[in-house]
Amino acid sequence: MHIRIPHVRDTTIMDHFIIDFDSTFTQVEALDELARISLKNHPDREKIYEQIEALTNASMEGRLSFTQSLESRVKLLQANREHLKQLVTHLKKKVSTSFSRNTIFFKNHADEVLIVSGGFKEFITPVVTEYFIKKENIYANTFEFDEEGNIIGYDRSNPLSQEGGKVKLLRELNLQGDIYGIGDGYSDFQLKESGIIKKFFAFTENIERKSVAERADHITPSFDEFLYINKLPRAISYPKNRIKCLVVGDVEEEALALMKKEGYNIRQRETIEDKYLEEAGVLFCDEDHQPTVEQVQNAGRLKVIGIFGRVNSRKMAEAACDNGIIIFDDPKNNPRNDDFIPRRVLAFMNEGKTHTSTNFPDLQPPRVNNAHRLIHIHKNVPGILAKINDVFARHNINIVGEFLVTNPQIGYVITDVNTGYDTGVLNELKAIEHTIKFRLLY
Repeated sequence: MHIRIPHVRDTTIMDHFIIDFDSTFTQVEALDELARISLKNHPDREKIYEQIEALTNASMEGRLSFTQSLESRVKLLQANREHLKQLVTHLKKKVSTSFSRNTIFFKNHADEVLIVSGGFKEFITPVVTEYFIKKENIYANTFEFDEEGNIIGYDRSNPLSQEGGKVKLLRELNLQGDIYGIGDGYSDFQLKESGIIKKFFAFTENIERKSVAERADHITPSFDEFLYINKLPRAISYPKNRIKCLVVGDVEEEALALMKKEGYNIRQRETIEDKYLEEAGVLFCDEDHQPTVEQVQNAGRLKVIGIFGRVNSRKMAEAACDNGIIIFDDPKNNPRNDDFIPRRVLAFMNEGKTHTSTNFPDLQPPRVNNAHRLIHIHKNVPGILAKINDVFARHNINIVGEFLVTNPQIGYVITDVNTGYDTGVLNELKAIEHTIKFRLLY
């Protein structure tokens, strides 16, 4: 699934995307994880783990040369080929969420994506090649083994084993076109500092190193954000980190953890202040802190309200519906509402599902692969569906699935289409008379 968005570029010279591996493409530092595997039965394992992690962080933050850090960590590992096999299995489950859902980008840009890492090919290659990344575009270190398969060192002639190795490598490669770097560590920033790359994006989905983030051209809390900024094909239409989730009242941390995991920008306040509600895409509140009719009428960006308790005003719920804002509440005060409410909210935000809503008609559409999903909320008047379909017909866009449900106030349409299109189509759908809200899910 991807969104085809026009991107003007010189077709004779390709852009290149330099992507780090540890704590960027994957959620973890691979050598740290390898230590957990290889030293599992070592009596001093906790002490050695701490040493390895400290060396990793010192290098990533620029407090220790990469050469010193790498040499010291490899000596502490006591690892072999069997441990590496276990590590690869583990790392395949630890690919960063926003990378794993954007396979289409890697497939469409296979010639332009390079993995450049101070890690090792033995565990990087089997992980990233599952995402259409070419073996010849993977630049990393290589281990040296003895006859029994134990790791005894690494190729010290490889520039990536040396301080400033990424800079040395990129100079050797002499890539043409604009070069963008994405990573979490000091060695990634050095590419920007050297002038080799056009922009450096500090990737903070897994860890934010302040010394690196402060020097970045842009902080990208997810790979979706990077793709969005650069108008590149992506799995979701709008990065979650750009959607503010306002939290007011007694809302448990467990509920917020689910939203944070999805990447939402959490903002907690003691009361519902107009200026914060008007910026929010999601509102979480308890029974004693609910918006007024006037507040929901003025909350132009608000899409969904999750109430941990009962809706206390039918007029507010109706006003929300009139403005295309769905409400999920928990009238039974279920002890599991910390899980129930956010999962209902996420099902709506991610797939358009309205099941158990307080004020919207019920719809549970199946997920359709290899399609784009669009949501159209409009006043319940005749002829809207025909106008929506006319837009698709005029642009030769094939509909693979369509669902319409209504209540006395609104019509709610989900349309799945299986082809790319330009933004003009979206603008036409928004401009249909009686439209309340329109959005592209994926």
